Amino acid sequence: MFTIYVYVLDTFADWEMGYAISELNSGRFFKKDAPRISLKTVSHSKEPIRSMGGLTIVPDCLIDDIVVSETSVLLLPGADTWNDQKHAAILEKASEFLAIGAAVGAICGAVTALAGLGLLDQRPHTSNGPGFLEMFCPDYKGQDFYIDKPSAADNNLITAGSTGALLWAKQIIEHLGVFRADTLESWYAYFSTGKSEHFFALMQTLPSCDAPV
Repeated sequence: MFTIYVYVLDTFADWEMGYAISELNSGRFFKKDAPRISLKTVSHSKEPIRSMGGLTIVPDCLIDDIVVSETSVLLLPGADTWNDQKHAAILEKASEFLAIGAAVGAICGAVTALAGLGLLDQRPHTSNGPGFLEMFCPDYKGQDFYIDKPSAADNNLITAGSTGALLWAKQIIEHLGVFRADTLESWYAYFSTGKSEHFFALMQTLPSCDAPV
């Protein structure tokens, strides 16, 4: 079983997480033998969190409750509040995850936070475009490892810029191996193009052709 920890912080960009967490939590397109998923929201306190879209979320658990293991995954969303020192603890956890080979997914502002700790200096990664990380992280030294794409996967680190949420979700799902390969390709083709032939191809990859919501 995989445990997916979704870090939530005030002003987090809720839409950036949407594709990934909806598919991982619902399991609607999982293959028959997919590992089970437990998805938990986590934060620095149990106080309600207000997203950028105005959603209120009460975290399921605290940072100290996170189990760091190879079957744990940490997802970090973009937000306007990453500079607050109270988020240093989750960034330390991210470093622990990366060190043992556990998966970390970071998007937009969370990538900047990782860069600020030097965690991207020797790892392939992406962000909101060449030069973006230098604007906010004067000590950033990962230019030689920068990949100019919406999302980039390198072993257990999956990073994305603000426009890369769909590809980011695809790469997270692929890393976990919970979709059949043809299901994942059809899913990505449908949601990236909106063409009906990809929807029907997606349905044909599932055990039942009953269309999910």
